[in-house]
Amino acid sequence: MNTGQEFTQVPKTFNDWREARRFRGWELHEKGWGPTRIAEALGITSGAVCQWIKAVEEGGLKALLSSTTKRGSKPKLLLEELKRLPEFLERGPEAYGFRGEVWTRSRVRKVIKEEFGVSYSVRHVGRLLRKVGWTRQKPVERADQRDEEEIADWHAETFPNLKKKPHERDER
Repeated sequence: MNTGQEFTQVPKTFNDWREARRFRGWELHEKGWGPTRIAEALGITSGAVCQWIKAVEEGGLKALLSSTTKRGSKPKLLLEELKRLPEFLERGPEAYGFRGEVWTRSRVRKVIKEEFGVSYSVRHVGRLLRKVGWTRQKPVERADQRDEEEIADWHAETFPNLKKKPHERDER
C-alpha cells in the first residue's frame, strides 16, 4: 500500500537504532514484503510491524520517528516535592522516631510515605536518593574501642584455625 509519500522523506540519520529499524521495516513494506517476513528479518514480532504500518497510514512517516516525550508512568512525586526530600532527611532519623542516626532506604521510604503520602519500593527509594544527590552513608571514623593489636593477634592465631581445610583422603 502506498501512502502517497515518497520514501525520500526518510531521514539520513536516525535518533536511535529502534528508529532506524522502524524505517527499515517501512522500506521493506514498500517493497512488498509482508509483516511476518519483515518481522523475521528484523527480529521483532509481526504485531509490531503492523503497528508501524498503521501508524504511517494514519500519521505519515513522521510517526516512525522516536518520540521526544519520555515514556513510562507519571512520577508519583512531583519534581518540587522530590527536591524537598533532603530537607526532611536533614532533620535526622530520630525526628521520625527511628533509633540511631543512620538513614536506610527502608527508613527513607517511611518518611516519603509520611510526608508525601506516596509509596515506593525500597529499591526505587535508592534511585530517588541518588537523584537528589544522597549517597550511602559510611562511618567517618572507626570505633574508639577498636584495639588494633588484638585484631592483629586474632588474624594471626584464631582466623587460620577457622578457615576450611582440605579433607584428608582416607588411605586404606
